[in-house]
Amino acid sequence: MSRQCELTGKGGLVGHLVSHSNIKTKRRYLPNLCNVTLLSDVLGRGVRLRISANALRSVEHRGGLDAFLMKARDEELSLKARRLKREVVKARARTEESTAA
Repeated sequence: MSRQCELTGKGGLVGHLVSHSNIKTKRRYLPNLCNVTLLSDVLGRGVRLRISANALRSVEHRGGLDAFLMKARDEELSLKARRLKREVVKARARTEESTAA
């Protein structure tokens, strides 16, 4: 399991831990990943994702998982999130067809 956010693609960074005597040793800065179940309004079910705390705030700010996925670019989403986005697009198209008819 990679240490990368499934929605934003945010991953680990490499930097230096600098001591008081200015000795530099390599260290990794890892994202704050959380296992979360987000509810999809269009699909009517919960989806388990491993996302960063920052992405969770972004999802809430944009108005839910469906709105976040519609606005996100496919390049930054994981494979699981891209499949979920495709499902949301299809389900949204079906509901628009049924309301228009």
